[in-house]
Amino acid sequence: MNRTSKNTLVLLLALTAFSYTVIEKPAYTLFDIKGKKTDYTAMITEASKADVVLFGELHDNPICHWLQKEITSDLYAEKKANLVLGAEMFEADDQITINEFLAGKVSEKTFKDETKLWTNYATDYKPLMDFAKSNKLPFIATNIPRRYANMVYSRGEVALDSIDSDAKKWIAPYPIKYDGNLKCYKEIFENAGGHGGDNLPKSQAYKDATMAYFINKNWSKGKLFIHYNGAYHSNHHQAIEWYLKQLNPEIKVVVISSSEQKDISKPEEAALGSGDFIICTPSTMTKTYK
Repeated sequence: MNRTSKNTLVLLLALTAFSYTVIEKPAYTLFDIKGKKTDYTAMITEASKADVVLFGELHDNPICHWLQKEITSDLYAEKKANLVLGAEMFEADDQITINEFLAGKVSEKTFKDETKLWTNYATDYKPLMDFAKSNKLPFIATNIPRRYANMVYSRGEVALDSIDSDAKKWIAPYPIKYDGNLKCYKEIFENAGGHGGDNLPKSQAYKDATMAYFINKNWSKGKLFIHYNGAYHSNHHQAIEWYLKQLNPEIKVVVISSSEQKDISKPEEAALGSGDFIICTPSTMTKTYK
């Protein structure tokens, strides 16, 4: 065999070897609370047994939003009319407008014009709202109106005494119970260097307490309430769940958390234990908005 033939053979062998090299690029990996790899079927099975599912998302992560729609659809297949949807992304004083839109009483344009929608509503939350509308399911706006959370941050919870009595129905009954030693609030305080004192973490607590209040108010035995919120509102079974358990100690909650990391073969230390199920996506994942 001459030199040219040998070189050609080597090249062909190299190309053949490369063609059998499998490069995997998984969009996500799913783990249980102990960091053991699990799968979507296991997550759906456990979620379907819960009273409340807290889906802790990363707001700009497309995999989180895709899985929210998939999980909601699969839970609906089992629960039908016993499924209730709700979200941090809608403030409680917009509930009437949401109800009117879901009932077909107002147009989508009116709904969009009169509801305080997040920047990424069209890509990330509209599919969920449309799912509720198509299947005649309730969609609950659970969050405290931002203006009242800001009042707690700037002037303390005593500032809420000054608001109109009708407006108080959009907030959890207060003063709320507050534990500044909970990891979720302690970290907020420490990360802010103590700026704002307890008012900063307490304004977050008012969001959590209000979300828990409206979840519990719109849940009843036999129903499953799936709630979409930022992961920090439900990580480590704290925040929203902590307040839910004050209202209803027996309520069964499943927490789904989310983590972006360079290596998704195992949860990073910060993510470990954050949820009953942890969705790990690559840190290179594209974003739904900037």
